Amino acid sequence: MNEWNIQSRAHACQACGKSFSDKQPYHTLLLDLKHEIQRRDVCEPCWKAEHGEAASDRKGFISHWQGTYEAPPSAPPEAIQRENAETLLRKIVQSNEPKYAAASYILAVTLERKRLLKIKEQFKRDGQRIFVYEQPRTGDIFTIPDPDLQLNQLEQVQRDVAALLEHGLTPRPDAPVATTPPAGEPPAGAEEIPAADPPEETAGAPVPPEADPVVR
Repeated sequence: MNEWNIQSRAHACQACGKSFSDKQPYHTLLLDLKHEIQRRDVCEPCWKAEHGEAASDRKGFISHWQGTYEAPPSAPPEAIQRENAETLLRKIVQSNEPKYAAASYILAVTLERKRLLKIKEQFKRDGQRIFVYEQPRTGDIFTIPDPDLQLNQLEQVQRDVAALLEHGLTPRPDAPVATTPPAGEPPAGAEEIPAADPPEETAGAPVPPEADPVVR
């Protein structure tokens, strides 16, 4: 199973089928169904009637949180523009390419620091730590595996992310090949790339000590 995943916020209760109205509170359940990580959005009445305090006893329960539904805005006209961190992360996750695992992790950390993503949960599956991020405006959630980067791998991943931000996943044939910048100069697009700190931890989770040589 590929752990990469984007799941959008439902526009209707997934229990009763009634459409959500703008600013309506709702509840999100995250469940491990073995073959997939499933998101389930339900309205307040259905939550109280079917889940409530017993939700954590449900088989496969990972997490629960409450949100406020925001009606989607009308789509703006498309424009040709350079990739930003969020659109690139979405394309990487949708591409399902394992070679971009480290880049997706770095991008998610970048967006969390800019407060464009919020970390909602983390858990381990088959020995690998997985982070669950939410885009507050859209309600989309991203499940991003921890690639267990070593410090000696970080510089190359930063260059890879800078090149992806500059040229996208499918660079033009005439696009320059990314090269090592001169000493003291940051790679192109470095303003989008975070330092080597780990993402903020959820409540109660241990924070790796500074001396740990592994980027978590």
